[in-house]
Amino acid sequence: MPSRHDPYNAFLDHSEQPVTSAGNGPLAGLSLAVKDIFDIAGQRTGCGNPQKLAEARPAEATAPALQALFDAGARFAGRTQTEELAFSLTGQNAHYPFPINPVAPDRVTGGSSSGSVAAAAGGLADIATGSDTGGSIRAPASFCGVIGLRTTHRAISLEGAMPLAPSLDTFGWFAKDIGTYEKVGEVLLGAARGRLKAGNLRVLRLPVLEAFLLGDAEAQEYRRMEAAVGAIVGAPANVALTHEIDALYWCFRNIQAHEAWASHGAWIGAADRGLGPGVKERFAFGSTVSAETARTETARRQAFLEELTARLGDDGVFVMPTVPSAAPFKDASFDDIQTYREAALRLLCLSGLAGLPQITLPLGTVHGAPFGISLLGPAGSDMDLIHLGRTILEAEGKA
Repeated sequence: MPSRHDPYNAFLDHSEQPVTSAGNGPLAGLSLAVKDIFDIAGQRTGCGNPQKLAEARPAEATAPALQALFDAGARFAGRTQTEELAFSLTGQNAHYPFPINPVAPDRVTGGSSSGSVAAAAGGLADIATGSDTGGSIRAPASFCGVIGLRTTHRAISLEGAMPLAPSLDTFGWFAKDIGTYEKVGEVLLGAARGRLKAGNLRVLRLPVLEAFLLGDAEAQEYRRMEAAVGAIVGAPANVALTHEIDALYWCFRNIQAHEAWASHGAWIGAADRGLGPGVKERFAFGSTVSAETARTETARRQAFLEELTARLGDDGVFVMPTVPSAAPFKDASFDDIQTYREAALRLLCLSGLAGLPQITLPLGTVHGAPFGISLLGPAGSDMDLIHLGRTILEAEGKA
């Protein structure tokens, strides 16, 4: 296991097999932390559950996306915590010491890519990989003041990764600076750019989303961030959707839960797995979602995808809140956490249902803690969004 200082409970201690990188290439000299849902040859993948870890055999091969990063010169920094079976949003795994938010220690890191975001935000790794099914890159990035992109669905291979809800799962990563973020994107996605360039955009906004901001301070800071982004990429024009946000939220919840149970139900049902609070209930809910419900919601999802895709065309971008506020306090009640989660998922579910890329940028602060703003673009515009992020962050002096 790599020797390291870990004041944020970011890392785990079961990285048995050393990892060799190419030693050169565009990521040479950069350290890479890996969420514990990805296979690394010779190592066991624990998926945030001690029984999963105990039953796991060393992987025969490294996940291709990780191998590409090692081949580009990234140095393995260690395995990072994930919430149990990657099915939560706070970062609090009942089986392990909670990761600490390096920039807001009284608040949660967010999850399920909790250890990875703590490692990146705390300077323990230059790059930290994660996954985003319902917001597990975007929410932690906003909570901890780093950059995070939910990639276009299937743009980056998830071979060698634990599935949660395969039609929603995506590969992602964190970094504190946009230059590093861009280098990783070029390795995994290529350097090609499309039509999303400042000055040549249709910038859009959905006013209905701002109803999910939690208070006046959030609304004021969001308007400031939106104005700052608009000054660089163009003022957003208001649009509306025919789909109600609550209906889309339940569409997402039902599809995610149904697929999560399909992925893990047999294992969960075979023994008492000691699932933590929240995770246990979400899997139990998944066991009740019928195939008929899943088919109905999939049809709704397809109609929404078609509408959102038509709104965007190939030169549109939505500016939107990433999450409703700063991260919840780490000692918040279970009920308060659930209330926050439900509001957050109403913002986070749009790009997940549509399979479209969304980047969150660390532009804001509310209640003394980080608060991000997002750009959502057409399918395949991942690198365009990263380049737009660079333009915005450099203009704001936060690159």
